[in-house]
Amino acid sequence: MKTLLDLAKLVNGKVIGDKTMIISGVSEIQNGKESTITFLGNSKYKKYLSSTKASAIIVDDNSLLNDKSGIVHNNPQLAIAKILGEFSPKIDKKTGISKTAYISPNAKIGKNITIGNFSVIEDEVIIGDNTIIGSNTTISNKTSIGNNCNIFSNIHIYNSCTIGNNCIIHSGTIIGSDGFGYVTENGDHHKIPQNGNVIIGDKVEIGANSAIDRGTIGDTVLGDQCKLDNHVHLAHNVHLGKGCILTAAVTIAGSVNVGEFCIFAGHVGVAPHVTIGAHSILAAKTGVTKSLSGGKVYAGMPAREIREQHKRDALYSEVIKMKKQLMSLKK
Repeated sequence: MKTLLDLAKLVNGKVIGDKTMIISGVSEIQNGKESTITFLGNSKYKKYLSSTKASAIIVDDNSLLNDKSGIVHNNPQLAIAKILGEFSPKIDKKTGISKTAYISPNAKIGKNITIGNFSVIEDEVIIGDNTIIGSNTTISNKTSIGNNCNIFSNIHIYNSCTIGNNCIIHSGTIIGSDGFGYVTENGDHHKIPQNGNVIIGDKVEIGANSAIDRGTIGDTVLGDQCKLDNHVHLAHNVHLGKGCILTAAVTIAGSVNVGEFCIFAGHVGVAPHVTIGAHSILAAKTGVTKSLSGGKVYAGMPAREIREQHKRDALYSEVIKMKKQLMSLKK
């Protein structure tokens, strides 16, 4: 159990109201429960401030509390993320190396390693300290994994890939599979050997059932602190700059360069051999067919600055309206 003051100290926030209030967990603002804390991170949920049954609320302005107890923080979403960590369920996991795991005699295994049932660690693999390898996972020849990583179950990391420190890779993901490359001659598709590697930086998280292809000649690279949602596909020789966020089902074709701290919403698609400048934001289902300068919000297919896309959408609606009016006059 934590008091409201304990949680305020944890997030460097200011307590309003009863400092000694016991907080037993976290709840949604629209489904608030007594003795829990909630937060207002989106103005759409302001309507629940007065009706929520949560005992305390995290807000960015104390005037929003309306005599309720809470914590004032300049970033309520960051504050609730830290508090959620305090209340995360503690799951007992078996540590150590399973008797059913296979580890090559010439693999280098660090200290305090966990390797689950039926996992395979092949020749010349390097695994850093405090890393967890789940069950039924294969780490192929000459791959290197850093310290403090969590590699979940049912993952295959192909040969010669490099994964940094403090990374998380969720189940079903494949890293280092062949890029999609063929040359067609006289009706035959000749496979292009994929001889590059995959290099993943520190503090990278890759969601479930994602696929990161190895490079053809050079490498596929994910910069530090990149965060990928489920079902993301990066083709051969893609380069992601530091801190990029890719949400569900983003697909990036080969040899695309993405600058630092870009955000791709769901189902974004990017054509091959283009560059996307740093700090770009791509709205859901955007299709990128040519290079973008960056530092702007884009939408549509093909991608345009979002204001331009909105103008086009509005014009299309007007044209449809005019067509209906003309049809009515014709009748």
